[in-house]
Amino acid sequence: MTKKCLSCNSEVEDNFCPFCGQKSSTKRFSMKHFVIHDFIHGVFHLDKGFLFTVKELVTRPGHSVREYIQGKRVDHFNYFTGFILLLAVGHFIGNYSQITGDQLFEDGKMSGFHKVAKDFAKFILLATVPFYAFASYCVFKKAKLNYIEHLVMAMYLMNGILIIGLFFTSLTVFYGNIKVLSVLNLFNPLLEFIYMCFFFYQFFSKFQYKKSTLFILIILNACLLLILKGLVNFTVDQIGMAYFK
Repeated sequence: MTKKCLSCNSEVEDNFCPFCGQKSSTKRFSMKHFVIHDFIHGVFHLDKGFLFTVKELVTRPGHSVREYIQGKRVDHFNYFTGFILLLAVGHFIGNYSQITGDQLFEDGKMSGFHKVAKDFAKFILLATVPFYAFASYCVFKKAKLNYIEHLVMAMYLMNGILIIGLFFTSLTVFYGNIKVLSVLNLFNPLLEFIYMCFFFYQFFSKFQYKKSTLFILIILNACLLLILKGLVNFTVDQIGMAYFK
């Protein structure tokens, strides 16, 4: 039976209008619809996109992001929205932390960085992403991906790194021993290095690389990314020391 679309008044035979995309079947608003669909789906997209993307970035990040870049996108959460949401979650959890970021470093090291990051963390991380993308673009030139595709990949990589950081941030809510947490914080670069290698191995495993060559390129790229991150953080630290009180 042919129906009329309630939005554009076009004739509709299937579940969705072929012209504007609205569902052919609409129901009256109810508490269930308001909470489950409009709130959870509309704000967090948790019924599919966000939690699916978090799971993928933890279990099979490289495969998932490669599939996204190649066109399989319907289930994935937008990388920019995911980035902002993960930062917001981290900030919310951090409000209940028993320590501050600069307490993890001896003799006030990186205190300038934390002065800046307190208000501009998202900009620091976003500033790092183009460098990550350029590094992988140069190292994995044979894959024939354009720079923007590497930029998308770098954004999802950053989302994965933020997820790793949430575990440490959550720990500081329940545990406040500075010495122990300072030691654990030293392992963050190692965890990021391992995650990067895992990410890039999965991503480029379907491209025409010999295993030995791919292994070398992955190690090289992961090292470059950590060096770039260190340079960005050092620059921000110097700016914080000079211009932030």
